[in-house]
Amino acid sequence: MPTPKKFQEVEELTEALKQSPMTILTNYRGLSVAQMQEFRKQLRESGGSFRVVKNTLTGIAADNAEMSEIREFLEGPTAIVTTTEDPVGPAKTTRDFVRSTRILEVKAGVLEGSLIPAAEVERLATLPSREELLGKVVGGLNAPLAGMVGVLSGPIRGLAYVLQARASQLEENGG
Repeated sequence: MPTPKKFQEVEELTEALKQSPMTILTNYRGLSVAQMQEFRKQLRESGGSFRVVKNTLTGIAADNAEMSEIREFLEGPTAIVTTTEDPVGPAKTTRDFVRSTRILEVKAGVLEGSLIPAAEVERLATLPSREELLGKVVGGLNAPLAGMVGVLSGPIRGLAYVLQARASQLEENGG
């Protein structure tokens, strides 16, 4: 008979899976408690969270969140990375932590409801963040506008130079 605590954990996990645009399944075997705490801290800074989960409860939550395809990765010690924000930040943080510790292992990910292999999670981590992309778009839109302002102000600037030269010429001639 499931306990109320397990029901609550499944509910919380289901909600986290539904709200997260990016979920990363990891094998945390070999990580010390201090390393897990450091990883959690880094993830919080990038908008993510790290949670050790029971595979059985995660399977039920995945079914409830219509993500049953992740069941095949729920073997051995499993922890999940979720985010409610931009998925690139937590993916980068996870990639960096995997590289630095050489212990944490990415099993797979779910991006916007689609299962992606560990290699795709790595590729996602190489993308620029949402803010960087928006900055590039704004910069790209701004360049033609700045050029157009320069082109349109050219004739007016030329007229101002001609009028200034004429005024100087009249002053020199005493008129």
